[in-house]
Amino acid sequence: MMRHYVRFSASLVAVAALFFCAAPSGHAQNPGPTTANGVYVSTDPLANVRYDNRYEMSLSPAYQHIKAGPNILQGANLGGLDLDATYWLSQHWAVEGTGRSYLGTSGAAPNTLNIRGPFIQEHVFAAGPEWLGPHNKHGALIAHVLVGGAYGKFEGDLHGNSPGIVAFYNDQIAPAAIIGGHIDLNRSARWVFRITPDALVTRYGINYGTKITQTDVNFGISVGVKYKFSKKR
Repeated sequence: MMRHYVRFSASLVAVAALFFCAAPSGHAQNPGPTTANGVYVSTDPLANVRYDNRYEMSLSPAYQHIKAGPNILQGANLGGLDLDATYWLSQHWAVEGTGRSYLGTSGAAPNTLNIRGPFIQEHVFAAGPEWLGPHNKHGALIAHVLVGGAYGKFEGDLHGNSPGIVAFYNDQIAPAAIIGGHIDLNRSARWVFRITPDALVTRYGINYGTKITQTDVNFGISVGVKYKFSKKR
């Protein structure tokens, strides 16, 4: 899974780099408003893009692929929302916090109760450092490492039966980490189109039978918008 995540992230970075290179000519060709004498005045919507704001926030529809149990063969494709907030300490370093909620149905292990496609949820809350990498008026690459917890709700659609019947985890709060970053494409001085590919690491415990824990590394991505507040550092 991590190998596929790295390849996918590399592809997104390449797309962003091509966008940065192509963007200048595109903006130069866009005419602005017409003056009284009929002459076009060229305007640049990115002319006032700066990286000196103190606060920013983003909201994005999100996707995550997980497995609801330690040995289950079928994964779950979950959809949800990703809310991020950032407080910049300096030009390159910030503190980021995130809240992410995912829900959907999952495959289940063969069972005598004929339970198929039960509904599951995962809610992740984490915070940590954020680093501003290469950037210009067209966009930026940002990396982050966030740690916190995940609340996995796997038993809600099992009609009171043990999650062991379908090889699921129990409902629980578990340690979690998010490793990845953002690809930001500026649309104006305040508004940004944001792509966030991440590896989401969780460590759930298996409380039926032998009590053990398992570390899972899953892929998640969100695509949405970011707003930079006007307050300067």
